[in-house]
Amino acid sequence: MGDIANERAPGIPAQGDMLRFITCGSVDDGKSTLIGRLLIEAQAVYEDQLASLLADSAKHGTTSDEIDAALLVDGLEDERQQGITIDVAYRYFATDKRKFIIADTPGHEQFTRNMATGASTADLAILLVDASKGILTQTKRHAFLVSLLGIKHAILAVNKMDLVDYSQDVFEKIKRDFTSFATKLDLPDVRFVPLSALKGDNVAQPSAKMLWYTGGSLLNLLESIYVASDQNLRDFRFPVQWVNRPDASFRGFSGTVVSGAIRVGDEVSVLPSRKQTRVRRIVHPGGDSAEAGIGKSTTIVLEDEIDISRGDMLARPGNLPNVASRAEAMLVWMSEDPLTPNRPYWCKHTTKKLTAQVDSLRYAIDVNTLHRAHASTLNLNQIGLSHISFSEPICYDDYRQNRKTGSFILVDKITNETVAAGMLVLRGRDSEQADLWDDDSVRLTREPYLSLISAESRVVRYGQQPFTILITGLCGAGKTTLAQRLEKKLFESGRISIVLDGGDLRSGINRDLGYTAEERSENLRRAAELAKLANRAGQICVAAFVAPQKDIRTKVRDLIGPEQFFHVHLATPIDECRRRDTSGQYDAADRGEIANFPGISAAYDEPDNADLVLQTDKGTPEVLAAIVLAAVKEQGLIC
Repeated sequence: MGDIANERAPGIPAQGDMLRFITCGSVDDGKSTLIGRLLIEAQAVYEDQLASLLADSAKHGTTSDEIDAALLVDGLEDERQQGITIDVAYRYFATDKRKFIIADTPGHEQFTRNMATGASTADLAILLVDASKGILTQTKRHAFLVSLLGIKHAILAVNKMDLVDYSQDVFEKIKRDFTSFATKLDLPDVRFVPLSALKGDNVAQPSAKMLWYTGGSLLNLLESIYVASDQNLRDFRFPVQWVNRPDASFRGFSGTVVSGAIRVGDEVSVLPSRKQTRVRRIVHPGGDSAEAGIGKSTTIVLEDEIDISRGDMLARPGNLPNVASRAEAMLVWMSEDPLTPNRPYWCKHTTKKLTAQVDSLRYAIDVNTLHRAHASTLNLNQIGLSHISFSEPICYDDYRQNRKTGSFILVDKITNETVAAGMLVLRGRDSEQADLWDDDSVRLTREPYLSLISAESRVVRYGQQPFTILITGLCGAGKTTLAQRLEKKLFESGRISIVLDGGDLRSGINRDLGYTAEERSENLRRAAELAKLANRAGQICVAAFVAPQKDIRTKVRDLIGPEQFFHVHLATPIDECRRRDTSGQYDAADRGEIANFPGISAAYDEPDNADLVLQTDKGTPEVLAAIVLAAVKEQGLIC
């Protein structure tokens, strides 16, 4: 070891490519121990450091007679005293095959922001699992975050195999459990390795105690996993850092190529102006070059004089990023102060600094269960999908397509604190249900349909004013039963009506929708459009939906028209709803088998402005239907 240390100082890169990886796992899974063992086994520790480590191991006495490799990483004294890692620790080492940068990220849920920081530039993630405990909630949380942050390669390192007698059965069960969970995530490359970081088994060399495993040691995997293809070589993106004008004869645009490549003579578009020109020169510190690729800091000289400033972007005319002043973004909230919608923040995106604000949140994600729930704000370490607007257009790609142009940060204008990291997403990606309530891009360019029959003529023919009754409440509240009684009473009084039932629509026109917050929103949007068409045809519409989100119910009222909308909320106690449940939905939701279940695993916003609130446990359906019709009549919707 001493000879190697003398030949190459630890942390000095050897020849070969670079791999950036993070380690994450639950508390005491052995992240710091594993990193320390990797550094020792890779001979990246000086002899005097090793001697000091041996002395510290004896002093702290946390590993009996074994060397405490974690002390190499847990450099903070309070971490040593508490036995936990509370910050992101970066370490560098190299082997003859590859150079490495490690980010040791905290395992605690309250340090999600730290993990996001460490993972933002990582190529690979090592997910540690304690063999004696198996897959935990935090393991799933970390796997989800790894997937969310666009890391394509993961190694599930089943640590502490010495505690389970190096059992193959234990390893295989953990492997099956994780594989089953990982099918829900975007993790295209997952490897598995059993090891003991404390003993050194399968860390750098295959272990004689686990001959049943033939997949190679952890270090062997780290050296061999191919990540070069993860780079975006297709989409040329060059954010302008500054305009380089050393004298009157030279005008170039300096920056770093974040994806793709460019050559002298290539045609480029300048964004956001979309003006086109060609590359005349590519200038590097050592002189001119014929081309520039990913990661290359360069100055590009163009053939034409075009007004370009910092924050503009060069791209190929036939392969442009999105240019917009509004977008959707996944936010990781990093501030003690909660997100304030519509509050202006500084936004730093590529080389551009501008003002941005979060207009609204579509949902927040429980990082432990992956459930999505309606939310109006985000607190420290929470993650949510947001609608965000910028003071001027930005040039961006979907984060999973291009992590450089698809990411940004938000900074508090007063305290200069970084409050959020953002990942831009394109609508409809990966089965995400697009929010179409206010999306002008999906509206037809033709004029709206104009009937040859006037609304007044329909009133005269049918003898009724058209309107919509929206019945809302928890599952089992009695919405469908009440809708059926209302339809019958309306029919018996000679009126024409139609019932739109949420469950019924899901078996037909909305069968493509699930039960996430955004899919529930789309379910109700489609129903509101149908109700509007029914009203336009002169019919009365009764709609029965769970409709758990307050803002979506408001959008329904606005779409149909407040003057012909009546909201009935069934405030049936959840215990009564459970008692009525014959399908077992509530029990399944309690067990976690049904995600996003309003009142159990998802929030239900009780309305504060319903036109009528009823408790179905305090009256028969016939009586309640009569109360609704009387209230509708009092409002002037029925003559």
